[in-house]
Amino acid sequence: MSVPFLTAAHVRAALAPGDAVEAVREAFVEHARGNWEMPSKVYVPVDGGDFRAMPAAGAGHTVLKWVTSFPRNPERGLPTVSGVVLLSDAATGELGALLDAGAVTALRTGAAAVLAAETLARPDAGPAAVVGTGVNGRAVASTFLARGREVLLWDAREEAAEAAAAELGAGATVAGSKDEALGAPIVATVTPGFEVVFEAGSLQPGQHASLMGADGPGKAEIADEELLRARVVCDEWEQASHNGDIGHALAAGLRREDVAELGRVLTGEEEGRRSNDEITVFDSTGLAVQDLAVALAVYERWRADPGGDRFAGVTEITS
Repeated sequence: MSVPFLTAAHVRAALAPGDAVEAVREAFVEHARGNWEMPSKVYVPVDGGDFRAMPAAGAGHTVLKWVTSFPRNPERGLPTVSGVVLLSDAATGELGALLDAGAVTALRTGAAAVLAAETLARPDAGPAAVVGTGVNGRAVASTFLARGREVLLWDAREEAAEAAAAELGAGATVAGSKDEALGAPIVATVTPGFEVVFEAGSLQPGQHASLMGADGPGKAEIADEELLRARVVCDEWEQASHNGDIGHALAAGLRREDVAELGRVLTGEEEGRRSNDEITVFDSTGLAVQDLAVALAVYERWRADPGGDRFAGVTEITS
């Protein structure tokens, strides 16, 4: 049996950011309907970061993502996120493909941030701001651009924001200040989650924020008081209530009935934005079903055209 290893370059070539949004939309909807299953994410904390095991099953396949998060790795010249995604046939157990976890994670992070913004932001909302321009932040910005929305970029390292703007090209500009970025109609925060980005009272009526960085224990991107005055939508309550921003806010009075799930908003089972002046916040902790959707979309494209230019140099592992 030969199993392809699809590198980061192959993953990016196979699935455009706009198409990733639609794949991730399906993942949220199928999970909300109970068709795609997702056991709890397992964290293995170590000094300076953590390892995560993320399984899911759906559409006749299973996935296991073994991935790391070491936020200070860029200081060492290493990626923050690395690992591998294993995609298998759910009927036979056969391994179908191995994929680069960093590229899969970036695609689905960008897709989730933008899908939430398109679902929850005001219909007349203008440009989006992306705070944090690492690999996943650039993926979020790239996805906004692919969906036809201009982006402002801000990073604590000015040179990183400038490099991202140059890489992304037309439609991407560097914000004049952090306050300018945080005042945009739509804001996506993609930070390490070590510091609060939205202090109490900082969000304005009608704004939407997609919080993508506080995806593990001890992380936060928004003050509890700020979350309590917003319409909060999470990726999945079970996971979000144990990690990140929602996990923090429970002690401050946030209740389960105050929080919707994005999948249920997409199916019409729960309300998203309820008025133009309402502040909406999407709290993302990252779901394995999103990884399954992206990995499966890439794999199907490889199966349809294994000899195509975008899959040049694919290594097949024989067992």
